[in-house]
Formats: sequence, structure tokens, C-alpha cells
Amino acid sequence: MTDPLTEDLMSRAARVAETAHRYAEEADRTGALDPETVKALTAAGYPRHFVPVRWGGTDGTFTELAEAMALIGKTCASTAWCSSMFAYSARFATHLSLRAQKEFWGESPNVLWVSGLVPSGATEPVDDGFRLDGRWSYVSGATFSDWAILAGPRQGPGAQPPRFFAVPRADYTVEETWDNVGMRATGSHTVVLRDVFVPEHRTVLLAEVVAGINKVSHSPQHNVPLMAVGGLTCVAPVIGAVGGMVDAYAALVAARRSAPGGGVTPVNDLVLARAAADLDSAALLAGRAAALLDAGEARRFAVRNARDAAYLGRLLADTAHELIRTAGTSVQGAAHPLQRLWRDITAATSHAALRFDRAATAYADTLLASERAGE
Repeated sequence: MTDPLTEDLMSRAARVAETAHRYAEEADRTGALDPETVKALTAAGYPRHFVPVRWGGTDGTFTELAEAMALIGKTCASTAWCSSMFAYSARFATHLSLRAQKEFWGESPNVLWVSGLVPSGATEPVDDGFRLDGRWSYVSGATFSDWAILAGPRQGPGAQPPRFFAVPRADYTVEETWDNVGMRATGSHTVVLRDVFVPEHRTVLLAEVVAGINKVSHSPQHNVPLMAVGGLTCVAPVIGAVGGMVDAYAALVAARRSAPGGGVTPVNDLVLARAAADLDSAALLAGRAAALLDAGEARRFAVRNARDAAYLGRLLADTAHELIRTAGTSVQGAAHPLQRLWRDITAATSHAALRFDRAATAYADTLLASERAGE
């Protein structure tokens, strides 16, 4: 049997896409990825993509991962989303001590990491560590996870500076709270901890991770501000899902052209052409963002990367809406891929990392500050 990691990037992604496609409809219905899909994305190397080479990881690039997620997203956006989250959550774990990393990856780099980025719960400093208690919502892939990296405590008057805490699967439960209209199979449930001890070496200040300050690894991929990369994590699967919609819409137009008497209007041609152009534009902007990260330019272009990803979220949501609006009633059945992908795109682009208002304010502040400095 072929070792998937000896194949090129897109061949591996194509294998995952094929498996995901086989189970996509059932995953959408049940609200969970099939175990075979999780097995396939793990074999393709996504959980180890940002894991340091010293632990058997790939130490891969943002460009490679974004391209793979876009390909997988064409058949199942939930699979692409979880693959992306497993990879990027492991990247957060590279900020932790080498002692902790040996615990995570000493036996295998194929660890399924999930993350809760919004500070929640309560922490209590104790000897050699912390006691952690609380609930973390919308943790994608939680059902299949091996480890979780969670931000806490919940912020408020007198709260301690938030930290990231790495917690093994044996120390938390997963409450099935995710029943969303789209991205249904991401399993973005709630992680629950009850008075769990986390040793000091398995924690790091959240501010260091957000700022992209990694005191353990000097790799460019491990020293990236969250603002520079967060949007790319989410938008690459969306680009894939829109690609899947464009393919399905094109097949629909072709079938109607060949039908007796036709059935395609100029509106269909216009929407198809515009959607294809939007998709190409999105691939170019996302590719530029990923290339800048790989080139070590994350800090210089962090705000622009966030702006571009959020802009793409808005653009692609509009594109998906036009495709479904003009495709006709026949595609609006629950099992039709156009309808499923449209729901996935609508849900995914509501993510905070793709909120254009937030990105626009940060971009405007930076731009105006730069202009004032130049006066």
C-alpha cells in the first residue's frame, strides 16, 4: 500500500476529498464526520503539518495547507474545516515547552489537536501549575480530539492574564451542543473541564501566542501573529466550497443547454462567469497571504492579511448566494450539493475571523497611524 506522505501534496488532498465526498451527505445529515474521513485526513498528514520535524512532523508551509484545504472543501467543507483546525491548533502547541511537546508528540506526530481561543472558565494557581474549570464552546473537531489547547480564565475585573492550557482527552468531556444550519459535520461542540490540574509546563501566556512570539521554535511558521493567519485558517475551506458550487452550477448550466428547447438564461451565464472570476480572485488573494507568511513577512502584513481574508469571506458569501438564487428550485433539496455547500459557506463566513467590520477597523487604524507618522 502506498504511504500517503510519499505522494505529492495535491495527490494526498485528492485522496481525502474522494473519501470525504463519499460520506459528505451522511455527515451533513448526522452532524458528524465519518471515522473513515478522519482516518483519511490523518493519513494525509494534516494533524502533523505544523508539528516540528524533531517530533516527526512536516513543519509544512501555509501555502501547501491552504491549497489542500481548498481542494478538499470542494467536496466537503466540514472535512476541510476540521483538517485546517487540526493543523492550526497543533501550531499553537509549538509555543509550549519541549517537555510538553515530548508528551504530545513523543510517540507520534499524528495527534488531533483542537482549540478554544476565547478565554473562558476559571483558573486557580496551585503548586507547579493551575486548576482549570469551565466550558469552551464551538470547538471544531472536539469529538475526535486527542488534546485540547484552551484559553482561560474568562476575563473580567481582577482576572489573571489569560493563558493557553494543554489538556489531554482523558481530562475533558465533550458535550454535543453543535446543531447548526451549515458546517454541520464539524462537530463544533462544547469542551467541559471539571477541576482539572494542568502542570505549569503545559501552559503559555495567551498574549505570546496571539503576538506570534514563540520562545521554543524559530521556524517562521511558528512565529506568526494570530491576526496574520486566523482568517486564512477559515477562508481556505470556504474557497474550496465555492469551487464546488461553481462546478455544480456549471454542470447544471451544461445540462440545461443540452435539454430540448434549452433552459439557460443570460442571467445564468452572467452568474457563472462572475462566480468563476470571484473564485480566481479569492485564490490569488489567499495565495498572496499564505506566501507572505511563508516568507517570514507575517508581522509586516498582519493587518492586510486579516483584511483580505475577511473581504474574501464577504465576497464568497455573496457569490454563493447568487449561485443558489439563480440555480432554480431543483437544487434546493436537502441532499443537493449546491444547497449543502451554500449552507456551509453561509455558516463558515459568519466566523469572527472573517468579520469584515473588525478587520476594516484594524486596517483603517493602522493605515491612518502610518500616514500620521509620515507627516
